Amino acid sequence: MLAAVLLERSKTVFPDGAIMEIVIWKVPEPTPGSVHLFKYRLYYGKDGHRIVGFDKERGKGDHYHLDVDEYRYDFTTTDALLSDFRKEIIKRRQQP
Repeated sequence: MLAAVLLERSKTVFPDGAIMEIVIWKVPEPTPGSVHLFKYRLYYGKDGHRIVGFDKERGKGDHYHLDVDEYRYDFTTTDALLSDFRKEIIKRRQQP
């Protein structure tokens, strides 16, 4: 049986105290609720509150969080995932 492979793990702390964490794994077979071979957890938050989050949970599938709301996410590639995540962070960092 093949093992999961860690593709990326990083943590950035911004000068204002906000945190961005990225964890992406390639798994040997899709998890329930999905058809692709990636498991991921992308987090951006501040003071213990999640502001933006993209993740894939067993049975729940691909989804993302913007503040307190949750939405279905149409995963295509890890590059698109990271781009979508970073775009949402930029939007929120530009708000007064």
